[in-house]
Amino acid sequence: MHLLPVNNATRHAVSIPELLASRDERQAKQHAWLARHATSLISFTVVAPGPIKDSEVTRGIFNHGVNALHVLMQKSGWFIREQSIVVSASGPEALFALDGAARDIKLATIELEHQYPLGRLWDIDVLTPEGEIVSRRDFALPPRRCLLCEQSAVECARGKTHALSELLIHMEALLHDAQ
Repeated sequence: MHLLPVNNATRHAVSIPELLASRDERQAKQHAWLARHATSLISFTVVAPGPIKDSEVTRGIFNHGVNALHVLMQKSGWFIREQSIVVSASGPEALFALDGAARDIKLATIELEHQYPLGRLWDIDVLTPEGEIVSRRDFALPPRRCLLCEQSAVECARGKTHALSELLIHMEALLHDAQ
């Protein structure tokens, strides 16, 4: 599978309507894949605060994630039926249809997020063949933490606790350290 060229990032500031349309398109594609394969899906994106979702940094983080997912899938023996990488208004996206129990896949991807320093910047959704999203709550796990503090990421984002520049600097540092 090809990775995204980092130098081709659009750096387009996405509007809320564009972001919502992109998410709707991703969900429609997921449903089409589920109908075609009737198997578990991994939908992979990057946590990208702010209006720019496709940058050199997000592509670098994304490429690390795709590589880590491929290693995990190979190690776990999950057969990949179909895979796709695209860049939408909401940034880089990968979709994998694979044979494997969705709950097992989600547990493995949660562990993957904890193993890698960049894992906190990966958004790995796992869907059952019926289209249900398997979440951390299904395993009684706490919500994901903020990039900069110990609070819930959702709480910090909702309260705009940290400046966007702080978050972006931290993302760049994590990517630099992973190189």
